[in-house]
Parts: sequence; structure tokens; C-alpha cells
Amino acid sequence: MKYKPIPIKRVLPGSIAEESGLQEGDFLLSVNGEKISDIFDYRFLIAEENLVLEIQKEDGEIWEIEIEKDEYEDLGIEFESLMIDDAKSCRNKCIFCFIDQLPKGMRQTLYFKDDDSRLSFFMGNYVTLTNMSFNDIDRIIKYRMSPINVSVHTSNPDLRVHMLRNKTAGDVMEKIKRLIDGGITVNSQIVLVRGVNDEKELDRTLGDLAALYPGLNSISVVPVGITKHREGLSKLKPFDSESSREVIEQVEAWQRKLLSRYGSRIVYLADEFYIMGGLEIPDYCVYEDFPQIENGVGLIAMFKKEFYDYIGKVEFKSEKKREIAIATGVSSYKYIKELVDILEKKYENLNIHVYKIKNRFFGENVTVTGLLTGQDIEEQLLGKNIGEELLISESMLRSGEKVFLDDYTVEMLEDKLKTNITIVSNSGKEFIEKILGMVL
Repeated sequence: MKYKPIPIKRVLPGSIAEESGLQEGDFLLSVNGEKISDIFDYRFLIAEENLVLEIQKEDGEIWEIEIEKDEYEDLGIEFESLMIDDAKSCRNKCIFCFIDQLPKGMRQTLYFKDDDSRLSFFMGNYVTLTNMSFNDIDRIIKYRMSPINVSVHTSNPDLRVHMLRNKTAGDVMEKIKRLIDGGITVNSQIVLVRGVNDEKELDRTLGDLAALYPGLNSISVVPVGITKHREGLSKLKPFDSESSREVIEQVEAWQRKLLSRYGSRIVYLADEFYIMGGLEIPDYCVYEDFPQIENGVGLIAMFKKEFYDYIGKVEFKSEKKREIAIATGVSSYKYIKELVDILEKKYENLNIHVYKIKNRFFGENVTVTGLLTGQDIEEQLLGKNIGEELLISESMLRSGEKVFLDDYTVEMLEDKLKTNITIVSNSGKEFIEKILGMVL
């Protein structure tokens, strides 16, 4: 294990670190005499009430700082990297990898494939566990890194080796069992590839995973994403209406069986299957406590519930006419239009244009709103009636930035379309407020 001085990027105002004399540009050398390799070493060590920090100042002078604090109280230090060290990259060559299907010429950071359990804990990312030894698993247990989100795809060892193109991929169930036995909660994901891990293989995987409940907390089944940029890659067959309905029937049968046996459905289908199958999204209660919402599973049901709950409570009157536009993906258009029609009936001065944007950047097989690009929105809305502002979902933008996946900025799109753009979160309540132009 390599240990290096850790540069301190920022000391939060009013924090314990600031009160103790730490400054931006200092280096953290150790905590209570223990060297630090990554963020989990750091978090584990600073949980104590009594600390001795070894700090190297910018001039090279070494300080020892004694701190008394409440247990688990944060010090208020930020580092250059969230992980402190570099994120672990993916060693797999999955036959369905979405990053391999990105067009050339995009920002280099978009091509980085992470497969880091620490990002699973902090950011909710899904990891395959293929680059983790059983010693790494024990470290997760030691540091209570729970929950962990695992991309399983199949419990069949030989099939998983084939799908991930990694000869070490076959031991995922052993690793999951080790995590659960150590008290770690696991959420799992199955990216379903038609003709590969579906049908009987899906039954096998669902049975193997559900048997680990409640340590195995949830399973999401999501359709493989297929872009038009697949030159030289494995040939994959997209799900159509009929095959989507078959998946729905199969998984809903499992839900009924598991609900009867365990009191929980455990497995949840991505919204896209219902949309592709031409069926209604299940009721809000079907998703129970929405364990897979960060994976987009149940998003429409939650959005609609928030909308209908708030529409009956909101008190808003406006004599002024308001005309706006909404840009949305093909898959969510029907649901957005349904909610917009309700608002237009309730508020007669409201005129809303809902535009269905086709994804020409990635290919029209990609229909989710979150993968729309600035240039597709521009090309398809130029010359259209937008009104005083255009509403877009925050899911289109990179986290913490006003930038689309194609490096188009919101400001650039505003300039091209000659309008103001308002960003809306995935909240039914905020959707209403932004449409009405309510001052928040």
C-alpha cells in the first residue's frame, strides 16, 4: 500500500479544522499515527472523539494537532479528489457497455469507466466486483460501507464471464454472500440483454438473488441501451413491444410470488419496459420504498404521485397569460403531456407547448430524457413556438454543471433559441411551480 501526503483543497469556514489552524495547501500525513490510503481510511479514523493530526505546512514544517470533538463529527476538510486516491477503473469488456457506444470526439472524462465500490457507497454507482479481492470485500465490511450497489446481470458464472468478457467475473454470488454475511446491504441490477440473460436465465438469477433477501435488498431489471455507434461491437437485439411485455409478465409473476413469501416484491422493472410494451406504469405503491429510484426505476410513478398530491394543494392565481415550452424525451412525452393537459385545464391563462425530442446524437433507439443533447434540442426546436421560456429536465445535464453530454452549455442553447431556459428537477411539485412561474 502506497501512502502519500494528502493535499488539503479547502478548509470549511467555522469548522473544527479551521479552528485548529489548518489551511488550504496544507498536507495531511496521518490521523492518530495511522497513514491514510483513501477516503474510507480517513472517515474511519476521524470518527474517534480524540484525534492527533500530523500536518505538513506549505513551508515543510510538521505540526501535530490535538482535537477533541463529538464522535463522528466532521472536521471540515475537503481534498482534491472525493476518493483521496484515484477511482478504480473497470476491467471488464461488457458486450453491452454503454460507454463503448459513445461517439468519438466527446469530452475525455466521459470515456472513463469506473468500477469503484467507494463510488457505489458515496454516489450510488453500480459496481461489478470483478476488480475486488475477498480482502477488499472484508475491508468494505470493516468500514461498514453499506449499502453497496452491484451490477450482477446473471448469477450463472459461465454466462457472466461471457457477458463481462472477464474470466474473474464468475464469483459474484460468493462475494455478495460474503458482503451480506458481514452485515452489508446489497442492491442489485440486471441489465437485460435480449436472447442472452433473459427468459430462463433471468428466472435463475432472480431466484438466486431473492433467496438472499433481506440482505439483498432489491433487484432492478433494466433494458440494455443500444446506440447507433456500435461499429465493431457485439450484435445486440433491442427489446420491442412484444418482448417487453413478455419480460413484464415474467417479472410481475416473480413480484407476486416474492410478495407472498417475503412481504416484499424485491424485484422492480425499469419504466422503459412498460413504455416499450405500451402498458401503464404501475401504481406508486408497487415500488414500496423506492429502493431503486436512483437507478431511474419508479421515477414516473413517483413524479406523478408528487404532481397529483401538490396540484390539489397549490394556491396560485394569475391574470397574466403565460406561454412556455417543455422539451422532453420520446419515452416520457406521453406522461408529461398528460400532466400538462391537467394544468392547462385548471389555469386557463396557461399555454404550454410540449415537444418530443428524438435522439439523433445517440440514435433513435435511445428514448430517455436524460440522454438528450443540446444540439438535438436546438435542431428540433429552431423556429418552433417556445414562448417566454423553455423548461428542460436537470437529468439532461452533467451533475453540478449546466452542460449537456455533447458539451453544449445551457447558455449556448439559450443563445441559439433566443429564449430563457429553466432547469427542472425530477420533482412533480417543482414541475408545477416552474410551469406556473411561481416565485420560490
